[in-house]
Amino acid sequence: MKAARVIVMAVLLIAATSVRGDEIRPGERRSGLSFMTPETQAMQNDDTANPGMLWVLNGDALWNTKAGATGKACADCHDDARASMKGVAARYPAFDKALGRPVDLEQRINLCRANHQEATPLPYESRELLALTAFVAQQSRDLPIMSGTEPQLAPFVAKGRELFTQRQGQLNLACANCHDDVWSKHLAGSAITQAHPTGYPLYRLEWQSLGSLQRRLRGCITGIRAQAYDFGAPELVELELYLMSRARGMPIETPAVRP
Repeated sequence: MKAARVIVMAVLLIAATSVRGDEIRPGERRSGLSFMTPETQAMQNDDTANPGMLWVLNGDALWNTKAGATGKACADCHDDARASMKGVAARYPAFDKALGRPVDLEQRINLCRANHQEATPLPYESRELLALTAFVAQQSRDLPIMSGTEPQLAPFVAKGRELFTQRQGQLNLACANCHDDVWSKHLAGSAITQAHPTGYPLYRLEWQSLGSLQRRLRGCITGIRAQAYDFGAPELVELELYLMSRARGMPIETPAVRP
């Protein structure tokens, strides 16, 4: 019944809305936190109450844990993450010269594991990968997002924007239908935000767990009855890159808390 109700509401939303394709002006940008209840805001803002901090603490331990054939820990190369990782997450996804395409922060962590630790890459959405990503990203908390400024990224940003504005799925919806055109309204009781990815990985009360931006994107794509891309697919990284680039200047909140 709940799924059917969501579909009906989405269809009604489509009928009442046309995609303008206009990006949100910088002066109107709002973090998803501003749409949350006071209780959820308080949970995010208090590190002793924020459940995402459990993953950050786990990531801190993993940072100093030796792994792989080289027997190295992240700290052996990068020393104290509070200094060496400050501002890093604000620049991702970033262009990888060897691959000739952008990679997100999770992919960078796994590339470091494979190339420098000679360790097996961590599975997407595994507690270990989420913990390391959250720990690294938390070092950039309150710093402005700077992703998408590299000239080599321009065509990939454009591809991400194209995907954001492309209608797809059985519901014939684009991301922009909700997050550009009717933000601040509600769908199935949840606030429609502006889709600024300022707090990932974040803790969702619905998940009762920490989760990546790619998990959220795949959930939205499935929700409009379209075929979700695999974790790590270039399309998801390009969409992530576009979302981060349009949030440029907004502060990192990792780990954020959402319903």
